[in-house]
Amino acid sequence: MTAGFDDPSTTVRETSAEAIANLRVVLEQVALGRLRCSAQTRRPSAAAVSNLAGLLRDGDFYPDEAMAAYAWPLIVQAGGLTELAGTRLQLTARGRKAISSAPHPTIRALWRAWVSKGIIDEFSRIDTIKGQRSKNVLSSVTTRRRIVAAAIAELPVGTWLDVEDLFALMHREGLDPTVQRNERSLWRLYLEDPQYGSLGYADFHDWTVLQGRYTLAVLFEYAATLGLLDVAFTDPAGARKDYQGNWGADELPYLSRYDGLVAVRLNDLGAYVLGLTERPPATQEAVATLRVLSNHDVIALGELPPGDAMTLSAFAEPTADRTWRLSMETLLRGVAGGRDLGELRRLLKGANHGPLPGTVTRLLADAAERASALADRGVVRLVECKEPATAVLIARDPRTAPFCTRLGERHLAVGAEHEVAFREALTQLGYALPVGST
Repeated sequence: MTAGFDDPSTTVRETSAEAIANLRVVLEQVALGRLRCSAQTRRPSAAAVSNLAGLLRDGDFYPDEAMAAYAWPLIVQAGGLTELAGTRLQLTARGRKAISSAPHPTIRALWRAWVSKGIIDEFSRIDTIKGQRSKNVLSSVTTRRRIVAAAIAELPVGTWLDVEDLFALMHREGLDPTVQRNERSLWRLYLEDPQYGSLGYADFHDWTVLQGRYTLAVLFEYAATLGLLDVAFTDPAGARKDYQGNWGADELPYLSRYDGLVAVRLNDLGAYVLGLTERPPATQEAVATLRVLSNHDVIALGELPPGDAMTLSAFAEPTADRTWRLSMETLLRGVAGGRDLGELRRLLKGANHGPLPGTVTRLLADAAERASALADRGVVRLVECKEPATAVLIARDPRTAPFCTRLGERHLAVGAEHEVAFREALTQLGYALPVGST
């Protein structure tokens, strides 16, 4: 057990508050269109990770080793808060709602989604171990992930536990996230040389080298990023020596970026997320940090949380350091970008000293009315008829009428979702719409 951390090289991070703040930052970045991922692997680009790392509260765990900044784009995809449009992440309806919703249930849902359908195999992040991409080498990642999640649920709430003690607990409870599919698979994993450095040799594949490293990856990069676990860690270089007897290990300062994890502590947010308690932890009361003026200026009094600053920037124009200007144009621009005016209204009311000025209340109401004046009904195919009588016939016939709307004398609008049915009904009526006709 760990009573304290006397080593000055040990960093202690209490993660729940920063995870709540970072969730908002990540979603705001997605709303601004600033997070890109590979369309094939769904992994974040190097530029997206670098940009996000600079925005996270307290930064990433290590300044030169992306972990939380790498995990967040994957987590919000797995949780259905975002989806890929080409290579750019965009918010889903669930994601837009999450921006202004209580964060604790969202984080609980994100962890559960990751355990059941995480996008990557966390073991792939231990890229010093090669041969992973060979067919039938690794075991089911979902099974492994659930085993580690079960181990986290065994941790005592509010008590630090050394990583080695956690490994011992997993052994006692039979929680073994076996990485290799079978004993033969071990021979296809190696560090440098697939022949001489194969992990199939005796003593080259100790539990901590494979199962232990996988466990550390889930704990550090995902559970701690989501704020379930407080962590104590050091520089990974030289932190663990269990791999140094392997062929090809001489040039490796560490086996994984997670080697520096020393101890973990299940916190109150983690207890809630894991279902050990149904009451989310109390959050600190919001302090009034904004002043909203009658001339539509919004002034930050002191340091504004990054998520709040991003929300303001979505609906207002920055005019000076910590000052924004609201206008009809900026408000409607935010709505056109998929944002909900309710987000801004809640922010201004919750953080302002006293009630909002009447001029701002009226501006928000006018913007809301204008935003509801139009509705996007989706993409339609425009069909031109040679004669007005043909348009009338098709628009009125009971076989085609449910799938089209008449526009003017000779045109019909067909919703994209009705095009196949419309074409089929046309043939029944005795007409055809050639594919690609213009």
